[in-house]
Amino acid sequence: MERINLEPNYTSNEVPGRCLKCLAEKELNNCLFGLLSEQTSDAELQQRYEALMALLQSPDLERLRSEAERLLSEGKQVSVKVDYDKGNLQCELIVE
Repeated sequence: MERINLEPNYTSNEVPGRCLKCLAEKELNNCLFGLLSEQTSDAELQQRYEALMALLQSPDLERLRSEAERLLSEGKQVSVKVDYDKGNLQCELIVE
């Protein structure tokens, strides 16, 4: 499975932001709609769905979300890289 890249952004007067959890939920919904609309099983899309579900159920999500929001409030760009392989979830917070 390819790595999932989530890029939360901070809300400003010009741009509505999205937190890490909101982005993950949005991507999860996109995967679900994709899986439901496909006539055949798409293994890559199913793995992406499983990875996003694992992230949303992970106890580390709140820590990652808080850290990302703190860094965003300091004006930094952040992204979260999500790797998922055979039930093993790996998340990495990248500060740019």
